[in-house]
Amino acid sequence: MYFVAAALLVLSGLFYSASHHEIGSFGVTMCTYGSAFCDNPLIIFSGAALAGAWGMFVSIK
Repeated sequence: MYFVAAALLVLSGLFYSASHHEIGSFGVTMCTYGSAFCDNPLIIFSGAALAGAWGMFVSIK
């Protein structure tokens, strides 16, 4: 579950950068296909936080 949280965290950073036109033509392509996530990358960040919290909740030590 931590892997999913980390992947979502990276994706939220990429969409944030794409929405601010910081990663070039790749960002334009990302915002073409994922415009809702470019408009509000907090959606993916919230998913990352929930996945991390769930991973902490179900981990056995």
